Amino acid sequence: MVASSLADSLAAVEERIATALAASGRRRDEITLIAVTKVFPASAILEGYEAGLRDFGENYVQEFEAKYPDVASLPDARFHLIGHLQSNKARRAAELFHSVQTVDTPKLARRLNDQGRPLDVMIEVRLSEEESKSGALPDELPALVEAVRACDRLRLTGLMTMPPWSEDAESARPYFARLRELAARYSLQGLSMGMSNDFDVAIEEGATHIRVGTALFGSRRR
Repeated sequence: MVASSLADSLAAVEERIATALAASGRRRDEITLIAVTKVFPASAILEGYEAGLRDFGENYVQEFEAKYPDVASLPDARFHLIGHLQSNKARRAAELFHSVQTVDTPKLARRLNDQGRPLDVMIEVRLSEEESKSGALPDELPALVEAVRACDRLRLTGLMTMPPWSEDAESARPYFARLRELAARYSLQGLSMGMSNDFDVAIEEGATHIRVGTALFGSRRR
Protein backbone atom coordinates (compact mmCIF):
# COMPACT_ATOMS: atom_id res chain seq x y z
CA MET A 1 0.00 0.00 0.00
CA VAL A 2 1.40 3.37 -0.92
CA ALA A 3 1.52 6.08 1.70
CA SER A 4 -1.08 8.23 -0.06
CA SER A 5 -3.70 5.46 0.02
CA LEU A 6 -3.04 4.86 3.71
CA ALA A 7 -3.46 8.58 4.33
CA ASP A 8 -6.77 8.47 2.46
CA SER A 9 -7.91 5.43 4.44
CA LEU A 10 -6.93 7.07 7.72
CA ALA A 11 -8.86 10.21 6.76
CA ALA A 12 -11.94 8.09 6.03
CA VAL A 13 -11.61 6.31 9.38
CA GLU A 14 -11.23 9.62 11.18
CA GLU A 15 -14.36 10.90 9.45
CA ARG A 16 -16.31 7.89 10.70
CA ILE A 17 -14.92 8.44 14.20
CA ALA A 18 -15.95 12.09 14.10
CA THR A 19 -19.49 11.19 13.04
CA ALA A 20 -19.85 8.63 15.84
CA LEU A 21 -18.44 11.07 18.38
CA ALA A 22 -20.88 13.76 17.29
CA ALA A 23 -23.77 11.31 17.61
CA SER A 24 -22.74 10.36 21.14
CA GLY A 25 -21.53 13.74 22.43
CA ARG A 26 -17.98 12.54 23.01
CA ARG A 27 -14.51 13.98 22.29
CA ARG A 28 -11.77 12.67 20.01
CA ASP A 29 -9.28 12.45 22.88
CA GLU A 30 -11.49 9.79 24.49
CA ILE A 31 -10.70 7.33 21.69
CA THR A 32 -7.46 5.44 21.07
CA LEU A 33 -7.25 4.23 17.49
CA ILE A 34 -5.28 0.97 17.41
CA ALA A 35 -4.04 0.16 13.91
CA VAL A 36 -4.16 -3.63 13.55
CA THR A 37 -1.07 -4.72 11.63
CA LYS A 38 -1.21 -8.49 12.05
CA VAL A 39 -0.18 -10.40 8.91
CA PHE A 40 1.27 -7.20 7.48
CA PRO A 41 5.03 -6.54 7.40
CA ALA A 42 6.91 -4.13 9.61
CA SER A 43 6.78 -1.63 6.75
CA ALA A 44 3.04 -1.23 7.39
CA ILE A 45 3.79 -0.11 10.94
CA LEU A 46 6.42 2.32 9.66
CA GLU A 47 3.99 3.74 7.08
CA GLY A 48 1.31 4.04 9.73
CA TYR A 49 3.69 5.84 12.03
CA GLU A 50 4.61 8.31 9.28
CA ALA A 51 0.88 8.90 8.73
CA GLY A 52 0.48 9.84 12.39
CA LEU A 53 -0.61 6.57 13.98
CA ARG A 54 0.99 5.71 17.32
CA ASP A 55 -0.87 2.64 18.59
CA PHE A 56 -0.51 -0.70 16.83
CA GLY A 57 -2.20 -4.03 17.51
CA GLU A 58 -0.77 -7.49 16.87
CA ASN A 59 -2.32 -10.91 17.42
CA TYR A 60 0.69 -13.19 17.71
CA VAL A 61 3.82 -12.91 19.84
CA GLN A 62 5.99 -14.79 17.37
CA GLU A 63 4.88 -12.72 14.40
CA PHE A 64 5.50 -9.42 16.14
CA GLU A 65 8.84 -10.65 17.46
CA ALA A 66 10.06 -10.81 13.86
CA LYS A 67 8.92 -7.24 13.17
CA TYR A 68 10.11 -5.76 16.45
CA PRO A 69 13.73 -4.94 15.47
CA ASP A 70 12.43 -2.67 12.69
CA VAL A 71 9.98 -0.74 14.86
CA ALA A 72 11.37 -0.81 18.39
CA SER A 73 13.00 2.61 18.12
CA LEU A 74 9.89 4.52 16.99
CA PRO A 75 9.37 7.33 19.53
CA ASP A 76 6.04 7.21 21.37
CA ALA A 77 4.82 4.13 19.48
CA ARG A 78 2.79 1.73 21.61
CA PHE A 79 2.25 -1.91 20.80
CA HIS A 80 -0.81 -3.81 22.01
CA LEU A 81 -1.27 -7.57 22.04
CA ILE A 82 -4.88 -8.12 21.02
CA GLY A 83 -4.79 -11.86 20.26
CA HIS A 84 -5.08 -14.80 22.61
CA LEU A 85 -1.98 -15.29 24.74
CA GLN A 86 -0.82 -18.63 26.07
CA SER A 87 0.77 -18.41 29.49
CA ASN A 88 3.98 -20.04 28.24
CA LYS A 89 4.52 -16.99 26.01
CA ALA A 90 3.92 -14.46 28.76
CA ARG A 91 7.60 -13.66 29.27
CA ARG A 92 8.20 -12.63 25.68
CA ALA A 93 4.89 -10.80 25.47
CA ALA A 94 5.81 -8.69 28.49
CA GLU A 95 9.10 -7.80 26.83
CA LEU A 96 7.61 -6.82 23.47
CA PHE A 97 4.30 -5.13 24.24
CA HIS A 98 3.21 -2.08 26.21
CA SER A 99 -0.27 -3.49 26.70
CA VAL A 100 -1.86 -6.94 26.74
CA GLN A 101 -5.60 -6.73 26.13
CA THR A 102 -6.38 -10.43 26.36
CA VAL A 103 -5.79 -11.51 29.94
CA ASP A 104 -8.37 -14.23 30.62
CA THR A 105 -7.09 -16.27 33.59
CA PRO A 106 -5.45 -15.55 36.96
CA LYS A 107 -2.57 -17.82 35.88
CA LEU A 108 -1.81 -15.64 32.87
CA ALA A 109 -2.00 -12.49 34.97
CA ARG A 110 0.50 -13.91 37.45
CA ARG A 111 2.83 -15.03 34.65
CA LEU A 112 2.83 -11.52 33.18
CA ASN A 113 3.36 -9.99 36.59
CA ASP A 114 6.31 -12.26 37.31
CA GLN A 115 8.26 -10.77 34.40
CA GLY A 116 9.02 -7.73 36.53
CA ARG A 117 8.02 -5.05 34.03
CA PRO A 118 5.14 -2.58 34.46
CA LEU A 119 2.42 -3.50 31.99
CA ASP A 120 -1.04 -2.24 31.11
CA VAL A 121 -3.57 -5.04 30.79
CA MET A 122 -7.19 -5.54 29.91
CA ILE A 123 -9.38 -8.53 30.63
CA GLU A 124 -10.90 -10.18 27.60
CA VAL A 125 -14.54 -11.11 28.13
CA ARG A 126 -16.40 -13.69 26.06
CA LEU A 127 -19.97 -12.51 25.66
CA SER A 128 -21.04 -14.70 22.73
CA GLU A 129 -21.85 -18.39 22.50
CA GLU A 130 -19.14 -18.99 19.93
CA GLU A 131 -16.70 -21.61 21.18
CA SER A 132 -14.00 -20.16 18.93
CA LYS A 133 -13.96 -16.95 20.94
CA SER A 134 -11.47 -16.57 23.78
CA GLY A 135 -12.01 -14.71 27.02
CA ALA A 136 -13.31 -15.05 30.53
CA LEU A 137 -17.01 -15.54 31.08
CA PRO A 138 -18.85 -12.75 32.92
CA ASP A 139 -19.32 -14.89 36.03
CA GLU A 140 -15.55 -15.42 36.17
CA LEU A 141 -14.84 -11.70 36.35
CA PRO A 142 -15.02 -11.13 40.12
CA ALA A 143 -12.17 -13.56 40.85
CA LEU A 144 -10.20 -12.52 37.78
CA VAL A 145 -10.43 -8.80 38.48
CA GLU A 146 -9.29 -9.47 42.05
CA ALA A 147 -6.38 -11.59 40.82
CA VAL A 148 -5.18 -8.97 38.34
CA ARG A 149 -5.48 -6.16 40.87
CA ALA A 150 -3.36 -8.22 43.27
CA CYS A 151 -0.49 -8.14 40.72
CA ASP A 152 1.65 -5.17 41.65
CA ARG A 153 3.25 -4.72 38.22
CA LEU A 154 0.01 -4.90 36.22
CA ARG A 155 -2.28 -1.94 35.70
CA LEU A 156 -5.81 -3.07 34.94
CA THR A 157 -7.20 -0.47 32.54
CA GLY A 158 -10.42 -2.04 31.32
CA LEU A 159 -12.23 -4.81 29.47
CA MET A 160 -12.04 -6.07 25.89
CA THR A 161 -14.45 -8.12 23.79
CA MET A 162 -15.07 -9.33 20.26
CA PRO A 163 -18.71 -9.96 19.32
CA PRO A 164 -19.72 -12.38 16.57
CA TRP A 165 -18.79 -10.95 13.20
CA SER A 166 -21.64 -9.64 11.10
CA GLU A 167 -22.05 -7.31 8.14
CA ASP A 168 -24.74 -5.62 10.22
CA ALA A 169 -22.88 -3.41 12.67
CA GLU A 170 -26.02 -2.94 14.77
CA SER A 171 -25.95 -6.62 15.71
CA ALA A 172 -22.88 -5.88 17.83
CA ARG A 173 -24.55 -3.16 19.89
CA PRO A 174 -25.93 -5.44 22.65
CA TYR A 175 -22.46 -6.93 23.19
CA PHE A 176 -20.86 -3.49 23.43
CA ALA A 177 -23.54 -2.29 25.84
CA ARG A 178 -23.05 -5.39 27.98
CA LEU A 179 -19.28 -4.83 28.18
CA ARG A 180 -19.86 -1.22 29.23
CA GLU A 181 -22.16 -2.40 32.02
CA LEU A 182 -19.61 -4.94 33.24
CA ALA A 183 -16.79 -2.37 33.22
CA ALA A 184 -18.88 0.04 35.28
CA ARG A 185 -19.54 -2.72 37.82
CA TYR A 186 -15.80 -3.00 38.46
CA SER A 187 -15.05 0.74 38.17
CA LEU A 188 -13.04 0.24 34.98
CA GLN A 189 -12.80 3.03 32.41
CA GLY A 190 -11.26 1.29 29.40
CA LEU A 191 -13.40 -0.46 26.79
CA SER A 192 -11.59 -2.07 23.86
CA MET A 193 -14.33 -2.94 21.41
CA GLY A 194 -15.18 -2.33 17.80
CA MET A 195 -13.32 -3.15 14.60
CA SER A 196 -13.42 -1.93 11.01
CA ASN A 197 -17.01 -2.97 10.37
CA ASP A 198 -18.60 -1.82 13.64
CA PHE A 199 -16.39 0.67 15.48
CA ASP A 200 -18.93 3.45 14.88
CA VAL A 201 -21.47 1.57 17.02
CA ALA A 202 -18.78 0.75 19.58
CA ILE A 203 -17.95 4.43 20.00
CA GLU A 204 -21.63 5.24 20.50
CA GLU A 205 -21.68 2.58 23.24
CA GLY A 206 -18.62 3.95 25.04
CA ALA A 207 -15.54 2.39 23.44
CA THR A 208 -12.24 3.94 24.46
CA HIS A 209 -10.07 1.74 22.21
CA ILE A 210 -11.06 0.65 18.70
CA ARG A 211 -9.07 -1.97 16.77
CA VAL A 212 -8.99 -1.12 13.08
CA GLY A 213 -7.13 -3.10 10.45
CA THR A 214 -8.97 -3.67 7.18
CA ALA A 215 -10.35 -0.11 6.98
CA LEU A 216 -6.77 1.18 7.15
CA PHE A 217 -4.62 -1.39 5.38
CA GLY A 218 -7.05 -3.33 3.21
CA SER A 219 -7.57 -7.08 3.15
CA ARG A 220 -5.23 -9.26 5.12
CA ARG A 221 -2.48 -10.96 3.14
CA ARG A 222 -0.28 -13.88 4.05
